[in-house]
Amino acid sequence: MSNIDWLVLIGTLLFIVLYGVWKTRNISSVESYLLGDRDLKWWTIGLSVMATQASAITFLSTPGQAYEDGMRFAQFYIGLPVAMVILCIFVLPIYYRLKVYTAYEYLEGRFDLQTRTLAAILFLIGRGLAAGITIYAPAIILSTILGWNLSLTIILIGAVVIMYTVLGGTKAVSQTQEQQMIVILSGLVIAFFILLSQLPANVHLSDALGVAGKMGKLKVIDFNFDWSNRYNFWSGMLGGTFLFLSYFGTDQSQVQRYLSGKSLTESRLGLLFNGIFKVPMQFGVLFVGLMVFVFFLFEQPPVHFNQANLEQLRGTAYEAPLEALKVQSTTVFEQKRSAIDALIQSMRAEDQAAISQAQLRVKTLHDQDLQIRESVRELIEQHDPQLETKDDDYVFISFVINYLPVGMVGLLLAVIFSAAMSSTASELNALATTSVIDIYRRSLAPDRSDRHYLNVSKIMTILWGLLALAFAAFASLFDNLIEAVNIVGSVFYPIILGIFMVAFFLKSVGGRAVFIGALLGQVSVVTLYFLDHNEYINLAYLWLNIIGCFIVMILSVIFQQLLPEEPLEDPT
Repeated sequence: MSNIDWLVLIGTLLFIVLYGVWKTRNISSVESYLLGDRDLKWWTIGLSVMATQASAITFLSTPGQAYEDGMRFAQFYIGLPVAMVILCIFVLPIYYRLKVYTAYEYLEGRFDLQTRTLAAILFLIGRGLAAGITIYAPAIILSTILGWNLSLTIILIGAVVIMYTVLGGTKAVSQTQEQQMIVILSGLVIAFFILLSQLPANVHLSDALGVAGKMGKLKVIDFNFDWSNRYNFWSGMLGGTFLFLSYFGTDQSQVQRYLSGKSLTESRLGLLFNGIFKVPMQFGVLFVGLMVFVFFLFEQPPVHFNQANLEQLRGTAYEAPLEALKVQSTTVFEQKRSAIDALIQSMRAEDQAAISQAQLRVKTLHDQDLQIRESVRELIEQHDPQLETKDDDYVFISFVINYLPVGMVGLLLAVIFSAAMSSTASELNALATTSVIDIYRRSLAPDRSDRHYLNVSKIMTILWGLLALAFAAFASLFDNLIEAVNIVGSVFYPIILGIFMVAFFLKSVGGRAVFIGALLGQVSVVTLYFLDHNEYINLAYLWLNIIGCFIVMILSVIFQQLLPEEPLEDPT
């Protein structure tokens, strides 16, 4: 990178961190630290909620998802607006009436302490693992692309986040996220227009979209019901709605964002803002990835986007086969480029016969290109089976580093770092809050001073930051990082949501029944994921959100009949 890029990167990140610390310099109580005095406006809440979910993985992995698979990942977010409306109507009023610090406080009043503790522990496990992934994602890719040491990159990201989260608490998180989202959205818009400007002069946006459509990349909605298909309308609307209900309704990293609102109305507006604008934002991220795909139809891409893997083959017996594959790739690219030019001319002339012929030619050559890339991955695996050969997470960052003008590289890297910091800060803040309020203050050290709990909250933030760095070591077990976070959520959050659904809608069920149902439900979901992961069954992970939730609800009703118990009076 140039000195200007470094200046833009460091300057942007430094401004965001210092701004957040300055705005929260007067934090002096545990309520201020954990809930920010409950004085945030709706736009800060909305941007903070969006930034919490929009981790660096969103801007590293999602464009690669579109590059490989087109726009159909957008279906994952179809259920988001529905979930936001349900939460605004049924859940937010309960949290505000009870004036809770965490979502899990309500469960003790509705059930008992052990159910509250179980839900809190499930959240701590799931969100703790996800925090490791959100740190690992930018670290592994940036370290590879920029030649940095991976461990030092992880420590750098983690240290900066821990610093301002410890100093300013939830208010610092929310204040910095407002600035981070501005940087993120600006960077995406700039990246799109740069991509557009770098297409060949005779290729217009309509031509680019036409080619992408003919190559099957523009199919957004798939109404075919298929349990094994991860992304179709039904998995997004049903499974996605349940995942977002659990994520935004029971995940403390999100609940804490809108519990800091000035009023119920401000929090509702913030959540609805997220529901309205999050979907087009994710669509925009995917569309940028699609434009990168189109760009590399006219500019020859590398045979493998993770250049560090290719460097591993230098000086080995695999270098000669790799060079031969590169030559094949160049030949196929030139032929495909000519076929795409012919396809564009046919579409402009609206000659259906010529379009079909050119489309078939492009598909044949594209399949050949994919086969060459698969052969390169096989070479890498043969050289070192421990290396990660999937390279779609490296697509967008490769474009940023190699094709953006000076200054823009630094800005787009600032986008990635900002996203990493915003989501990780929210997670650490929420993990500390749940640890202190639901575990430490409730069960281990009640009746201590406010100053004591404030200090413990800061210590917990540091400890969870260190644990997140340790969890980062497990992130390499996943093929695609954007899916990794959602898979972790789909394993743990359905059970938490099931507990809350029983609490809200099955008033006759007591604590003992829901506790047993939740334990058995968690075992069932982990078993289903294990069976799918090892290919004993074929079940898309989004369905785990519905299945797990209903298992908890059904088992709770059954055990209430087998082990009758008078439920506590609903605290709402």
